Amino acid sequence: MEHYTHDRNWGCRISDEHVFRGLRALVMENELIRVTVLLDKGSDIYEFLYKKTDTDFMWRSPNPLRDPRAFEPTSMRADGSFMDYYHGGWQEIFPGCGARYSYKGAEIGQHGEVSTIPWNCRIATDSPGEIEAVLTVRTYRTPFYIEKKLRMVSGVAALFISETVVNEGREEMDFMWGHHPALGYPFIDETCRIDVPATKVEVQAESGVTSRLKPGASFESFPIIKDKEGRDFDLSAVPSAEAATAEMCYLMGLREGWFAATNQGKKIGFGMSWDKKVFPVVWLWEVFGGGFGYPWYGRTYNLAMEPMTSWPGGMANALARGTTKKIGPLESISTSLTAVAYDGVTSVKRIAPDGKVEGE
Repeated sequence: MEHYTHDRNWGCRISDEHVFRGLRALVMENELIRVTVLLDKGSDIYEFLYKKTDTDFMWRSPNPLRDPRAFEPTSMRADGSFMDYYHGGWQEIFPGCGARYSYKGAEIGQHGEVSTIPWNCRIATDSPGEIEAVLTVRTYRTPFYIEKKLRMVSGVAALFISETVVNEGREEMDFMWGHHPALGYPFIDETCRIDVPATKVEVQAESGVTSRLKPGASFESFPIIKDKEGRDFDLSAVPSAEAATAEMCYLMGLREGWFAATNQGKKIGFGMSWDKKVFPVVWLWEVFGGGFGYPWYGRTYNLAMEPMTSWPGGMANALARGTTKKIGPLESISTSLTAVAYDGVTSVKRIAPDGKVEGE
């Protein structure tokens, strides 16, 4: 932290002076939204609050946020520490997505390196009309550096994100990269629907017993596909927690890079926009009361739509399919995303990079 932030209580506000459950936190807000970022834990977005309706879209796991310095697991999991510290919310996933893997002699745990370590933070802009924070991190088992800028402007219910990944190594590297926002109750309920401009669906091959879909099935359509019994199935619909189901799918063939989740009963929603050339697939992870055994034990009701570079989950699987991204020695890749809250509509036709929502 380079300075004391302004004590402004109107317009755009930003402060990196907060400590939440022992962890440094960045709080950014304007007249419409408040976003809390956990600097000491992966730059996770813990809160994305729409002030107009007092709605925090982020899901909270049954396992609460824990300070790693004050909590030691009973044993080290073979998959790594991600699940022991997974509190819900929104994670940056890099340089691997999904199961643990080995690559060029490095063992990388579930969902990569950056989601469990501290990030640096510098406040670059602090005015009533605009705020911006610059977050940076270096991976420790791979040679990457990430710079992420988070920006808000007055009167706009959107968080603007721009990122650059740098390969500081002297050899080409494969990587998987994505964002993992999980949405939860009370925003998520049986009146919700999802909109994604996808044209293809692939069901994860390792789908669990509570999935309504056939493992490994693929379809040249969205949202209407087929369930295990060959019946029409609407993948855009959200059931109640009593459905006791869990699905993992990959939504592909994107016409544009955006998704929207809309609660039709409350006419409020959360969505994202991004460059589909960088993130050409959406991982759709749904647990509607059907995640049994470790780690959920039937306690969860959540929905996640995750812009990703690659599929299926796990570096070994993505390498086999040829879907990983490659970055040469000392090269960089830059991109941008926008996350937005909205209201007054029951479905969405498009979310633009500037945060404008076309709904009906």
